[in-house]
Amino acid sequence: MINILVSNDDGVTAPGIKALAAELTKIANVLVVAPDRNCSAASNSLTLTNPLRINNLENGAIAVNGTPSDCVHLAIRELCPVEPDIVVSGINAGANMGDDTLYSGTVAAAMEGRFLGLPAIAVSLVGKELRHYDSAAIYAAKIVQGLLEHPINNDQILNVNVPDLPLEQIKGMRITRLGSRHKAEGMIKTQDPAGRDIYWLGPPGKEQDASADTDFGTVEQGYVSITPLTVDLTAYDQLADLENWINKL
Repeated sequence: MINILVSNDDGVTAPGIKALAAELTKIANVLVVAPDRNCSAASNSLTLTNPLRINNLENGAIAVNGTPSDCVHLAIRELCPVEPDIVVSGINAGANMGDDTLYSGTVAAAMEGRFLGLPAIAVSLVGKELRHYDSAAIYAAKIVQGLLEHPINNDQILNVNVPDLPLEQIKGMRITRLGSRHKAEGMIKTQDPAGRDIYWLGPPGKEQDASADTDFGTVEQGYVSITPLTVDLTAYDQLADLENWINKL
């Protein structure tokens, strides 16, 4: 039986991670190691100035007082009784598409698994009410089995976004590219009870590139979006032009 490490950024008690672990337990030995609180938008941050502590929960999961990347790193290096065959992050409460992937703790947890040499996927549920985590969990299990049978490049992960629909209403799966958003809206300024100014991030920008071949467009049509993401952010198509540019300085 395969061994799967499950993590997330919504916290160890979130409904998405519970649904994911329950479904994956049907096909694998599953260890859940996740933040002890919501760490959404933590991206790839690691905790360097404070010690990490664990709390073994009654259901067998392990809560960590760290980020999603901390959890995966600690699990693979110290907590897993055997090295996992794959890392699965999610199921996130909300989309991780387009530009959102740069901020996503869900995607970052999968990336950390890949940094440590393991195949990995990130799974998110897309919708307003977020009721059908079971649908996303079933597709996650399918994709896990497919990825183990047909590995992808060792510098890539799969970013999966599932529409919040009953299983029978999901039309299938499509391979997509990342879409993009317009720039984020302004900050929201309010005051605390003492009358001091405080600021909240405003809502994300609306979709700018949401064509049919993007993750945004695909999920909107009722399909599961699967986007391969590369760890290497180098813009290779710019190397020669930049070389010419700096030689003129």
